[in-house]
Amino acid sequence: MTRQSRDAGEVLVRVGGVVFGIGTLATVVTFVPFLFHLQRLPSIAYGLSMLMPAGLLLALVGLFTTARAESRRRRAAREAATSS
Repeated sequence: MTRQSRDAGEVLVRVGGVVFGIGTLATVVTFVPFLFHLQRLPSIAYGLSMLMPAGLLLALVGLFTTARAESRRRRAAREAATSS
């Protein structure tokens, strides 16, 4: 069970990184029309920019999940060592 929790945390970190990257790219793309005085992009482009904080949140949840799983694994190993 501990390995599955750690794997789930690692997957969340990776997915969060990808989502954050997409959000970052969307944020940069939405600024281009302002810099070059072009026509504004559709609203969906600005909505995609919200993926940036969502990706950060996913990655942080993954980090906390991994840390909790590692803490549980160490605690179980310590209790097994003291009971032997």
